[in-house]
Amino acid sequence: MAPSAFNCLSPPPLPLTSTSPAIPDPNISSPKIPPSPSPSSPSSIPTNNPNNTSQSDSETHSQVRKFRGSSQLNRWSRARSIRAGRRLDRSLSQGATNMISPVLGGEGGLLSPTSPLSVGSSGSEDNGDRTAVKTIYMISDGTGWTAEHTVNAALGQFEHCLVDRGCPVNTHLFSGIDDVERLMEIIKQAAKEGALLLYTLADPNMVESAEQACELWGVPSTDILRPVTEAITTHLGVSPSGVPRGAPSRKLPLTEEYFQRIEAVEFTIKQDDGALPQNLHKADIVLAGVSRTGKTPLSIYLAQKGYKVANVPIVLGVELPGTLFEVEPDKVFGLTINPAVLQMIRRARAKTLGFKSQARSNYSEMDHVREELEFANKIFAQNPLWPVIEVTGKAIEETAAVVLRLYHDRKQKCAMPRISRRY
Repeated sequence: MAPSAFNCLSPPPLPLTSTSPAIPDPNISSPKIPPSPSPSSPSSIPTNNPNNTSQSDSETHSQVRKFRGSSQLNRWSRARSIRAGRRLDRSLSQGATNMISPVLGGEGGLLSPTSPLSVGSSGSEDNGDRTAVKTIYMISDGTGWTAEHTVNAALGQFEHCLVDRGCPVNTHLFSGIDDVERLMEIIKQAAKEGALLLYTLADPNMVESAEQACELWGVPSTDILRPVTEAITTHLGVSPSGVPRGAPSRKLPLTEEYFQRIEAVEFTIKQDDGALPQNLHKADIVLAGVSRTGKTPLSIYLAQKGYKVANVPIVLGVELPGTLFEVEPDKVFGLTINPAVLQMIRRARAKTLGFKSQARSNYSEMDHVREELEFANKIFAQNPLWPVIEVTGKAIEETAAVVLRLYHDRKQKCAMPRISRRY
């Protein structure tokens, strides 16, 4: 909804049920929205000067070439930076550089007139920049994990738009929203921002209030949980409880699964980076790979899911522990990576650690990187039952999904095609 349309909105009173509190008027105690840029402003006056036009076109084409000339890995990195609100280039809108995190206030409501979202003193230039930034509000009555990961997964389908077309997205997560008053304040702010509202609310009254408020104030919204909940309700023939998972009534005693995860995390930390090789037979999963292939973060991620993980580094000229070849081969997974990407990661790592130039030559130079990867590939070839997973350009979650799929397929004796050992 355009700001000018929002200022002059006078919605008729909406009848509410007795279970849904009245929705406050968004125009009460609200920061003033600056008027739209005047047609006479310099930014809106069209020009017929061919020199200006050619200069603008050349700048646009140079920016597009800058984006499109990058590798896929750099594209993903820039897309994540844009979604996080970090500055990429001065040619992008100023709104993309400031990720605004609204915080619920006390008696004054969501924001004060002097907060960053109060744009009355910013001038028409800031208002013009803000129109280039798309905002997504996420509301949850719990931790917000479901909403946040769902939105991030969906945004991954639009990285070409985020990078090539320069349309940054700001995401704001509001977790623990368990009363209608706070819910209304957030929706009211979403209306002023022209934001998309996505929510995961279990209480039917909260859902109904959110729907009515979004319809009244013209806020596009989607209930993330409803399609899945309705499908399960139809399948089971049982109505949902409507109680958030974090509610006090849902507090359950600590289960055996919880203690298994704690034990798995403790085991994985002790087995990090080749420590205690005599305990490799106790691990559920063993990861092997050269330095900076993501063994440690992948191990911790799998441990949080309840798997005991050990990781063994492969270093050129260093003999691997004999117990690595004695454990069941179904447990061992090799990790490999593109040499150019590995060199870039190692150079950044060496610079962070303050290595001298001579030390860097033994760690981050291309010849050494290729030689070490070839050494690892020879070890993988000598152990054909170890799956080798390519981690270039993969997030930790993606690599973990491949490991777990192969792990459970092997554990359940599922037949796997032997077309390629590279995943």
